[in-house]
Amino acid sequence: MNIALVLVAVSLAAGSGLFAAAAGFRTRFGDWIFACLMTLGCACGLVAAFGSMLRVGTVVWSHPWSVPGGLFQIRLDALAGMFLGQIFLIGAAGAIYALGYWPAHKHPRTAGRLRIFYGLMVAGMALLVIAENSILFIFSWEIMAIAAFFAVSTDDHLPAVRESGFVYLVATRVGTLLIIAMFAVLRAVTGSFSLAIHGLSGASSIGLALFILGLLGFGMKAGLMPLHVWLPGAHANAPSHVSALMSGVLIKMGIYGLIRLGSLFDTVPLWWGLVLFGLGIASAVLGVAFAIGQHDLKRLLAYHSVENIGIIVMGLGLSLIGRSTGHPTLVALGLAGALLHTWNHGLFKALLFLSAGSVIHAVGTREIDALGGLFRKLPWTSIAFLTGAVAICGLPPLNGFISELFIYIGMLRAGLYELGPVGVIASLGAPILALVGALAVACFVKVFGVVFLGGPRSHHGSTAHESPWPMLAPMALLAACCVTIGALPFLVVSILDHASVVWGTAPHQLSVRALAPLGPIGWLNLTLIVAVVLVAIVLARVSSRRRVAKGPTWDCGYSSPSPSMQYTASSFADGIVDMFGSVLRLRKNSPTLTQPFPSPSRFESHVPEVVLDLFITPIFRWIGRLASWARIIQPGSSHLYVTYILATLVVMLFIWH
Repeated sequence: MNIALVLVAVSLAAGSGLFAAAAGFRTRFGDWIFACLMTLGCACGLVAAFGSMLRVGTVVWSHPWSVPGGLFQIRLDALAGMFLGQIFLIGAAGAIYALGYWPAHKHPRTAGRLRIFYGLMVAGMALLVIAENSILFIFSWEIMAIAAFFAVSTDDHLPAVRESGFVYLVATRVGTLLIIAMFAVLRAVTGSFSLAIHGLSGASSIGLALFILGLLGFGMKAGLMPLHVWLPGAHANAPSHVSALMSGVLIKMGIYGLIRLGSLFDTVPLWWGLVLFGLGIASAVLGVAFAIGQHDLKRLLAYHSVENIGIIVMGLGLSLIGRSTGHPTLVALGLAGALLHTWNHGLFKALLFLSAGSVIHAVGTREIDALGGLFRKLPWTSIAFLTGAVAICGLPPLNGFISELFIYIGMLRAGLYELGPVGVIASLGAPILALVGALAVACFVKVFGVVFLGGPRSHHGSTAHESPWPMLAPMALLAACCVTIGALPFLVVSILDHASVVWGTAPHQLSVRALAPLGPIGWLNLTLIVAVVLVAIVLARVSSRRRVAKGPTWDCGYSSPSPSMQYTASSFADGIVDMFGSVLRLRKNSPTLTQPFPSPSRFESHVPEVVLDLFITPIFRWIGRLASWARIIQPGSSHLYVTYILATLVVMLFIWH
C-alpha cells in the first residue's frame, strides 16, 4: 500500500506542471491545477512516509525495466520515510506558496516552465530516496539535478541568475560524475547494480575508493565546505519557494547518499569518522562566519545552510566514530542528532526562505541595508521569520534545540569514554558547536533588527504590504511544525529508532529515549512556549490601551537625524567579521575625511566567495589562457586538418607494421 502511494505521489508531482501547462501557461486556472495536483500527490506521499516511519521493516518492490543492467527496484523503510516526509511536506508548501508569490498573470514568461521543473524536482528527489538500484538512483539524481538547474535559472534574463545557474550546472556535473564512478566501483566489486548490499569492509582499498568518491560527490550536493561553491548563488537567485525546496530538501539528498553509503559497510576505519567530524566543524564555523558578513538576505540564509549541513555531518562523524570504536551510545546519539537535524533544518530553513520571499514580494529587494521597520507592515511575516530564526539558532523551546542536544550529549559522552585523543577531539566539538550557536544568534539579531525593526531606510520599506494567504499559510504550517517538535520531542523518538535500525546493527540496541531527558525538556519547552504566548498577549493588550507619544530618536545633538543614521548590517557585524578577516577576506571601501566640510561619501564592505572567487575562478582563467595556445594547431584551415588526418594514418600504419 505504501509503495503504491509513493508511486502515485511521484506521478502526480511529475505531471502537475504538465497538466497545468495543458490548462494554460498564463492563466490563474493553471496555477490552481498545479497547486492542487502537487498537494494531492504530496498528501499521498506523506501518508506513505509516515506509515514507513512508524514501523520497523523494509518493503521492496521490483519490476522489469528495459534499461540495460537496470531493474526498477524500490525500497521503502523508516530511513527513506524520513526523507520522503520532508520532500513532500516542503514540496506541497512551496506549491501553495507559489499561488501568491509567482502567479502566471504576473510572470507569464516563466511561470509555466517553473511549474514543470518544480514538479520534476520533487518527483526526482522522491524516486531517488526509494531507489534500490544504482541505475535508477542515477536516473532519479539526474532528473532532480537538471530540473533544479532550470528552476534556478528561471529569471535567465538577469546576468547574475545566468552566472549562478552555470556554476550550479558545472558543480552538479562534477558531482554526478563522481557518484557514477562510485557506483561503477561498487558494481565491479559486487557484480550487481543492486544497492541491497551489506558487509563491505571499509579497511580495503575498495572501501577507501568508495568513501572518497561518495564523500566528494554527495558532499558537493550537500554543500559541505569547501564543496559548497554553487550553493550561495543558486539559493540567492532562485525564486524563493525554489530556494526553500533546494535548501530544505535538495541538499539533503547528499546527506541521504552519505548515510546510505555508510550502511553498506560492516566495519569502518576510525579516520572516516574523524574526517567527517572535522569537515562538519569547518562547515559549521565558516558557514556562519560567511553568513554574518552578507548583505543579501537570501545569500545570508544560503550560508546558514552550509553551517547546518556542517552540524549534520558532525553528527554523522560522531556516529562513525562510535561504530569504529564499538560504542553504540555514540552511534545512536550521533545518528539521531544528524537525522533529526536534517528534518529540523528542512522545516526552519524552508520557513526562513519563504519569509524572505514574503519580504521580497512586499518591498522588491533582497538588500538588507535598504530595509527596515517592516514589523509594523508585515506582522505575520515578521513572526514567522522570528520563529525560524530562533529555531535555526538552536535555542529553546523550538526544534533546532532538540536535534543539537543529541549531538551535544554524544560529544560530551565521548569525552567520558576511554578513547584517548579521539575522545578529546570529539568532546571539543561541544564548545565549537556552542560558538556556532552564538554566532548564529548574533547573525539573526542583526538580520531581524535591521530588516524588521527601526524605520524604513529607503523607499522600499515605506511601500511594504503583507503577503496574501497562500504565502502566509505554508509559513504558518512550517512554524507550527518547529514549535511541535520543540514542545513534544518524544513524538519523534520511535521514528529515529526505526531509522537507526536501517543504518546499521548497533543502534537498535539503544533508544535515544534512554539517552536524552526528552520528557523534562519537552515539558520545560512547552511551559516556555505558553509563557511567551501569554506575555505577548498581555503586552499587546496593555500597549493597545496606552497612548504612546512619538518623537525622534536621541540624535547626539545632530540637528536633522535621518534613517541612514541607524545601524546597518555592515556596522552591526563589523567586529565579528573582523575576527574572521583572514578567512573571509573582507573588502572595505571606507571614506577618507580630509576637509572640515567633506563631500558626501559612502562606506561599502563585501565578503567574497573565497573558494570560488579566489581559488577556482583564477585556476580556470589560467587554464583558459593556457588552452588558448592550442589555437595555433587549430587555425580554421581545412587543408591543415586534412594534413593532420593523413599524418595520423601514416603514423598508425607505421605502428601497425
